[in-house]
Amino acid sequence: MIVDTHHHIWDPAARRHAWLDGLPGLRRRFGLTDYAAAAAGSVTASVLVQVLASTEETEEFLALAAGSVKSTAVPAVAGVVGWVDLTRGDVREEIGRLRELPGGDRLVGLRHLVQDEDSPEWLDRPEVRRGLRAAGDAGLPFDLLIRPPQLPAALRVTADLDSVAFVLDHGAKPAIAGGRAEPWSRLVGELAARPNVTCKLSGLVTEAGPGWTTDMITPYVDRLLDCFGPGRLMFGSDWPVCTMVASLGEVIALARTTLERRLGPAELDTVFRSNAIATYRLRFPGPDGEAGGERTGRPARFSYQGSE
Repeated sequence: MIVDTHHHIWDPAARRHAWLDGLPGLRRRFGLTDYAAAAAGSVTASVLVQVLASTEETEEFLALAAGSVKSTAVPAVAGVVGWVDLTRGDVREEIGRLRELPGGDRLVGLRHLVQDEDSPEWLDRPEVRRGLRAAGDAGLPFDLLIRPPQLPAALRVTADLDSVAFVLDHGAKPAIAGGRAEPWSRLVGELAARPNVTCKLSGLVTEAGPGWTTDMITPYVDRLLDCFGPGRLMFGSDWPVCTMVASLGEVIALARTTLERRLGPAELDTVFRSNAIATYRLRFPGPDGEAGGERTGRPARFSYQGSE
């Protein structure tokens, strides 16, 4: 069983996606049926992740997730990492409103496009910290979409807000194409020392670029595994962004190849399934009905032993 903790959908005809202007290969509609076709036979359930700083997009994603589960679609969208303006003064109330919408019970986390903010200190702003605390109080992890220059701010925030669960997207986007490890390697090691941070093994083929090889990417996977261990790593495809250089199947194969060198079957299951269920508290149809835990109140965080 594989839970894909990171994929997207979008339709440039329905909503403006300025970031796609320089990416003609991605500038088309990618929907849930496209994802299901790409993931058929490999992924059992998934987490749909926000693309735009848009409340309307999050509302649509929640409704789509509810529909996918009711139709017993495979893979089912077991959760949505949505967007809320963290700088607003009523983040707690906004999360409550989203939870009352169709599919609101599928809201499992929040994310902001921190990598696109002009200031590398954006996460450290007092109003952002206030919003992060509200997310944590509501039991929602926050996905960190950052690049290496933003890691110092992430270090400060994750240390100070130790009651909030954070998920590092794409391993903080190391410079794989350039073959550079520092200062990324040192800073990621410091971030992994925070017990409230887990990491997605995702997006690395994109950072490696066209012509990527397993040998190029393996040292970065090894570093993330050394830092977070199998207990705090989760698989994510980053589909359809990954399709610029690799298919979803190739991304899964890459993850398996790089991890099987060091992990046994039980630890692989933890990375590909159990950690996702525990971190995002996922619920989805299975042989015994709904799996996972309730997502109200403060979750039992930071154990990450792969228990559901």
